[in-house]
Amino acid sequence: MRTDFKTVEKKQRKNTLFHQKIFGSFLSIGFILICSVFINGQSGPDFTILADKAFEKLYQNPDDCISYSQSLLISDQNTEHKIILQNIISQAYVMKGDYVQSLNTSGQKESPGESEKLSYFMQLFGEFNLADQYQNLGLYNQSQNIISVLLTDNKLYRDDDPKSKITIAKLYQLQAINSGITRDYYSAIRNLNKSDRLIDHHNAENKIIGLENKIFRSSYLMRQNHAEEARKMLEDVILALDKLSKQPFLSAFAYENLSRYYFQKEDYKTSIEILEKALSSIENLPYNSLKTKIYESLAKSYLALNDDIQYHQYNKIYTELRSKLDANKKEGIRYIVKLVETNQNGSLEFQRQNQSKRFRMLCSIIIILIIGLAIYFLIEKSRNEDLKKQFEFFEKQRKREMTDPVSLQKKETSPDRNFDKEPHKISKEKEDEILLKLEEWEQSDRYLNKSMSLSMLSAQMGVNTKYLSEVINNTKGKNFNGYINELRINHIAHLLKTEPAYLNYKVSYLAEFSGFSSHSAFTTVFKSITGMSPNTYIQEISKNKSV
Repeated sequence: MRTDFKTVEKKQRKNTLFHQKIFGSFLSIGFILICSVFINGQSGPDFTILADKAFEKLYQNPDDCISYSQSLLISDQNTEHKIILQNIISQAYVMKGDYVQSLNTSGQKESPGESEKLSYFMQLFGEFNLADQYQNLGLYNQSQNIISVLLTDNKLYRDDDPKSKITIAKLYQLQAINSGITRDYYSAIRNLNKSDRLIDHHNAENKIIGLENKIFRSSYLMRQNHAEEARKMLEDVILALDKLSKQPFLSAFAYENLSRYYFQKEDYKTSIEILEKALSSIENLPYNSLKTKIYESLAKSYLALNDDIQYHQYNKIYTELRSKLDANKKEGIRYIVKLVETNQNGSLEFQRQNQSKRFRMLCSIIIILIIGLAIYFLIEKSRNEDLKKQFEFFEKQRKREMTDPVSLQKKETSPDRNFDKEPHKISKEKEDEILLKLEEWEQSDRYLNKSMSLSMLSAQMGVNTKYLSEVINNTKGKNFNGYINELRINHIAHLLKTEPAYLNYKVSYLAEFSGFSSHSAFTTVFKSITGMSPNTYIQEISKNKSV
């Protein structure tokens, strides 16, 4: 009996977006390389060649890139050359999954006196790099807002020089990635088209950007059900990469996207063969973020073939590596607060000199981020107490015999209107705005992300954590944990009813798939919402289908 894995593939498509943000990191490097031509008589052709070589090493081996760029830093005292090299090193750390070290490297700023001598494009890069780092840490709305402002700056379009064009092409590429992450595939492809129109193929940098755009476009086409067009595009990219100098990262990225086509077609053996090609390209290289995705895809493909041994092997590797990356990313979020505070004054002064509107936007983003992360630390401190109270509630719910799980679910989702006794702390307009964002978020499956938290959601939405928490409590009748757990259980319960393949899965896999940290937590929450254990629920559905 053939198993339907369309929903599993849906989660896979979502997670592929995780490593696509890494490519946004490359944009800043190319951006700085372009900026070097605007330096007042200080960017000679010798340094351009050396910087291009450092840039190319990013796609070959991040460790070699770091070593090579650091050796150039020792011998080059030019301030703007140092900025270029520091950011190349920063992006190499991103490719390794070391977000903290990346922020530490990019945060090494010049002195105030030297900063005033920097060209417009080099100063502008500070904002571009901030948007890039936000994207690396999963704060996509902040990144998108900054890039939107940059693209409206008329100074970007005044110079018809090829270097200016490639700079704008990179900006549009980054905006396309942001749109793809938020599942706005129409806007993503539109921005890639704008990027392509600015690219000529007279040098390697333009060719690489063109190939990256094709890989991104194929990914978005696949999500728009244009699978055959996406497959043909990826095969063309792989052929083009074979003709270039060794580019293991791009090759692995293209193969990984191509494997999803065959997974979608339920040709799991071919999917595994292609994933093994992707892994062999970078197996001995520290591209940890991309490796995480490949290991996860291999685990899912072997699961589809009912090969438990290979599934557990790759799933273990994936889980361990993903845990390390997530921990480093959380530390990076804490670090960026300090980084923003350190450089806030200089950044705001640049904004006042160039564009008051952009200044107000960046100032608001910085303040919201600092407040949100401060509240995040307080929430983390009290999380254990909240979980203990929640599990006590679940234990009481299990003792209740519920013959109508739907009515229980309605009861739990009905808001307690006692809060009307106290005056609202936020305006009705603000509450409606947050509710609209919550409704859009509920239509996605990002709540299945195991690391999703109230602070991360507030950061992604660009709203105050306290306001978001208040709206959830008032309108959903429960705290954030109860709210997101109900979304997860409703999601998996719906799949069990509508996708027969899920009835054959182990409860431990269902727990992991729906974003729970353990089998026991999943069972407890499932029973509190549906009135029965997962096994009983599956038996009832199977019994009804056999009638």
